[in-house]
Amino acid sequence: MTSEKSDHPRVRLFVALDLPDAVRAGIAEWGRRELRDPALRPVPEESLHITLVFLGHRLHEEVEAIAAVVRECTTPAIEIALRQPQQRPLRGRAKVYALPVASERTEALQADLVDRLAGAGLHGPDRRPFWPHVTVARVRNESGGKRPPQRVERPPSDLPQELMQAHRGVRLTFYRSELQPRGARYVPLAQVELPSQGGSEVI
Repeated sequence: MTSEKSDHPRVRLFVALDLPDAVRAGIAEWGRRELRDPALRPVPEESLHITLVFLGHRLHEEVEAIAAVVRECTTPAIEIALRQPQQRPLRGRAKVYALPVASERTEALQADLVDRLAGAGLHGPDRRPFWPHVTVARVRNESGGKRPPQRVERPPSDLPQELMQAHRGVRLTFYRSELQPRGARYVPLAQVELPSQGGSEVI
C-alpha cells in the first residue's frame, strides 16, 4: 500500500505489530465485560495493536521513505504472550489501561526498526525504554480546569487464561493516525506480513 496525498504538511505516524483477529476479538469480548466503568474509553477492536515506534507528526514528504524502511524489516513469525491488565502511570489516577506483552523477538524487532529509521535520518533515539503492550482503554478527563483523568471506580479484572497463551504477531504495519472526535482512525500505509514460518511477505 502507498500513502495518499494530503493537503496538510504534516501527518501523524506510527509503526505497529498487528495481532491475530481471534486475539483482538477475544480482547474486545473481555473488554465488554471489564471496561464498563464510565470513566473508561475502550479502544475499538480494530485498533488493538502493539506500537513499536511512534513517529509523531512528520512531513508528508517523509512518508514514502519511512514506508521503504518498514518494508525492509523482514522477520520470521513473532511469538507474543499477553499479561494481566496494568494501569499507567502505576501510581495515582490511571490515564490508560494496557496489557503488557512478553516477547523478546518483539523487542528485537523494535530495536532493529529504530536503528534502521535512525540510520536513514528518519527517527531519533527513543527517550524512554520500549514497553511492549496493547492499550485497551484510555481514561476520560474531568471537566474544567487542568482536566486531570477521572477516577476509575471499577478497574478491569484479569484476562481469561486462553488469552494469555502464546500467540503470533501477524504483520508489521506502518500507520497514519487521523484524529477524530470519536477517537483516532488508523490508516495502513505499508505492511509486512509475518508468516508462521520462513520469510516475510511485503505489501
